[in-house]
Amino acid sequence: MTSPSAKASPTNQATSPTTNASVMRFKLLLPTEILIEQPIQKIVAESAQGSFCLLPRHRDWTTALIPGLLSFVDQKGQESFVAVDEGILVKCGDEVLVSTQRATTGLDLGQLRMTVEEQFLLRDAHEERARSVLMRLEALFMQRFAKK
Repeated sequence: MTSPSAKASPTNQATSPTTNASVMRFKLLLPTEILIEQPIQKIVAESAQGSFCLLPRHRDWTTALIPGLLSFVDQKGQESFVAVDEGILVKCGDEVLVSTQRATTGLDLGQLRMTVEEQFLLRDAHEERARSVLMRLEALFMQRFAKK
Protein backbone atom coordinates (compact mmCIF):
# COMPACT_ATOMS: atom_id res chain seq x y z
CA MET A 1 0.00 0.00 0.00
CA THR A 2 1.27 3.44 -0.86
CA SER A 3 1.64 6.14 1.78
CA PRO A 4 -1.01 8.87 1.55
CA SER A 5 1.75 11.47 1.48
CA ALA A 6 2.97 10.34 -1.94
CA LYS A 7 2.12 12.88 -4.63
CA ALA A 8 -0.66 11.94 -7.02
CA SER A 9 -0.10 11.99 -10.73
CA PRO A 10 -2.15 14.53 -12.73
CA THR A 11 -4.47 11.74 -13.92
CA ASN A 12 -5.38 10.87 -10.30
CA GLN A 13 -6.44 14.39 -9.40
CA ALA A 14 -9.95 15.73 -9.67
CA THR A 15 -10.03 17.54 -13.00
CA SER A 16 -12.99 19.82 -12.38
CA PRO A 17 -12.15 23.40 -13.44
CA THR A 18 -13.67 24.67 -10.17
CA THR A 19 -11.41 22.48 -7.98
CA ASN A 20 -9.12 24.50 -5.73
CA ALA A 21 -5.87 22.52 -5.42
CA SER A 22 -5.22 23.81 -1.88
CA VAL A 23 -8.60 22.82 -0.38
CA MET A 24 -10.41 19.56 0.32
CA ARG A 25 -14.13 19.11 0.96
CA PHE A 26 -14.52 17.39 4.36
CA LYS A 27 -17.62 15.58 5.65
CA LEU A 28 -17.89 13.73 8.95
CA LEU A 29 -20.87 11.39 8.75
CA LEU A 30 -22.76 9.87 11.67
CA PRO A 31 -25.65 7.40 11.29
CA THR A 32 -28.24 10.14 11.86
CA GLU A 33 -26.57 13.34 10.66
CA ILE A 34 -23.69 15.08 8.93
CA LEU A 35 -21.72 16.40 11.91
CA ILE A 36 -19.20 18.46 9.91
CA GLU A 37 -19.24 19.64 6.30
CA GLN A 38 -16.66 22.27 5.34
CA PRO A 39 -13.62 22.99 3.20
CA ILE A 40 -10.29 22.17 4.87
CA GLN A 41 -6.56 22.44 4.11
CA LYS A 42 -5.33 19.43 6.08
CA ILE A 43 -6.60 16.47 8.13
CA VAL A 44 -4.74 14.31 10.67
CA ALA A 45 -6.23 11.03 11.96
CA GLU A 46 -5.23 7.70 13.54
CA SER A 47 -5.39 4.20 12.08
CA ALA A 48 -4.09 0.90 13.45
CA GLN A 49 -0.83 1.63 11.58
CA GLY A 50 -0.40 5.01 13.31
CA SER A 51 -1.17 8.67 12.80
CA PHE A 52 -1.25 10.14 9.29
CA CYS A 53 -1.82 13.47 7.56
CA LEU A 54 -3.67 14.12 4.31
CA LEU A 55 -3.21 17.22 2.18
CA PRO A 56 -5.14 18.26 -0.96
CA ARG A 57 -2.70 16.87 -3.55
CA HIS A 58 -2.02 13.56 -1.80
CA ARG A 59 -3.05 10.30 -3.42
CA ASP A 60 -6.50 8.89 -2.87
CA TRP A 61 -6.59 6.94 0.39
CA THR A 62 -8.88 4.64 2.35
CA THR A 63 -8.25 3.38 5.88
CA ALA A 64 -10.01 2.13 8.99
CA LEU A 65 -9.86 4.59 11.89
CA ILE A 66 -9.36 3.64 15.53
CA PRO A 67 -10.94 5.54 18.45
CA GLY A 68 -8.97 8.74 18.90
CA LEU A 69 -8.67 12.38 17.99
CA LEU A 70 -9.03 13.68 14.46
CA SER A 71 -7.78 17.18 13.69
CA PHE A 72 -8.32 19.37 10.68
CA VAL A 73 -7.29 22.85 9.57
CA ASP A 74 -9.94 25.01 7.90
CA GLN A 75 -9.41 27.56 5.14
CA LYS A 76 -8.62 30.29 7.69
CA GLY A 77 -5.84 28.19 9.25
CA GLN A 78 -7.87 27.41 12.40
CA GLU A 79 -7.22 23.90 13.79
CA SER A 80 -10.20 21.97 15.16
CA PHE A 81 -10.44 18.63 16.93
CA VAL A 82 -13.03 15.85 16.96
CA ALA A 83 -13.14 12.74 19.14
CA VAL A 84 -14.10 9.85 16.87
CA ASP A 85 -14.93 6.20 17.46
CA GLU A 86 -13.90 3.48 15.04
CA GLY A 87 -14.74 4.39 11.48
CA ILE A 88 -13.67 4.63 7.87
CA LEU A 89 -11.84 7.49 6.15
CA VAL A 90 -11.95 7.82 2.36
CA LYS A 91 -10.05 10.48 0.39
CA CYS A 92 -11.02 10.62 -3.27
CA GLY A 93 -9.81 13.58 -5.29
CA ASP A 94 -10.58 16.70 -3.28
CA GLU A 95 -13.19 15.01 -1.06
CA VAL A 96 -12.52 13.49 2.39
CA LEU A 97 -15.31 11.45 3.97
CA VAL A 98 -15.19 10.06 7.51
CA SER A 99 -17.97 7.71 8.57
CA THR A 100 -18.25 6.68 12.22
CA GLN A 101 -20.89 5.58 14.72
CA ARG A 102 -19.95 8.21 17.33
CA ALA A 103 -18.10 11.52 17.29
CA THR A 104 -17.91 14.59 19.52
CA THR A 105 -16.64 18.07 18.72
CA GLY A 106 -15.21 20.37 21.35
CA LEU A 107 -12.74 23.13 22.10
CA ASP A 108 -10.95 21.50 25.06
CA LEU A 109 -8.43 18.95 23.79
CA GLY A 110 -8.11 17.30 27.21
CA GLN A 111 -11.86 16.85 27.46
CA LEU A 112 -12.00 15.29 23.98
CA ARG A 113 -9.22 12.84 24.91
CA MET A 114 -11.19 11.88 28.03
CA THR A 115 -14.29 11.38 25.85
CA VAL A 116 -12.38 8.91 23.70
CA GLU A 117 -11.03 7.03 26.71
CA GLU A 118 -14.17 7.03 28.83
CA GLN A 119 -17.01 6.78 26.35
CA PHE A 120 -15.71 5.07 23.22
CA LEU A 121 -13.20 2.62 24.70
CA LEU A 122 -15.35 1.90 27.79
CA ARG A 123 -18.39 1.29 25.60
CA ASP A 124 -16.33 -1.13 23.52
CA ALA A 125 -15.38 -3.01 26.71
CA HIS A 126 -19.07 -3.23 27.72
CA GLU A 127 -20.00 -4.51 24.27
CA GLU A 128 -17.25 -7.14 24.48
CA ARG A 129 -18.56 -8.32 27.87
CA ALA A 130 -22.10 -8.50 26.50
CA ARG A 131 -20.89 -10.61 23.56
CA SER A 132 -19.06 -12.90 25.98
CA VAL A 133 -22.22 -13.42 28.07
CA LEU A 134 -24.23 -14.16 24.92
CA MET A 135 -21.65 -16.69 23.77
CA ARG A 136 -21.84 -18.48 27.15
CA LEU A 137 -25.64 -18.53 26.99
CA GLU A 138 -25.52 -19.97 23.49
CA ALA A 139 -23.03 -22.63 24.61
CA LEU A 140 -25.25 -23.62 27.57
CA PHE A 141 -28.28 -23.80 25.29
CA MET A 142 -26.43 -26.01 22.82
CA GLN A 143 -25.21 -28.30 25.64
CA ARG A 144 -28.75 -28.74 27.00
CA PHE A 145 -30.13 -29.23 23.51
CA ALA A 146 -27.50 -31.90 22.75
CA LYS A 147 -28.35 -33.82 25.96
CA LYS A 148 -32.02 -34.21 24.97
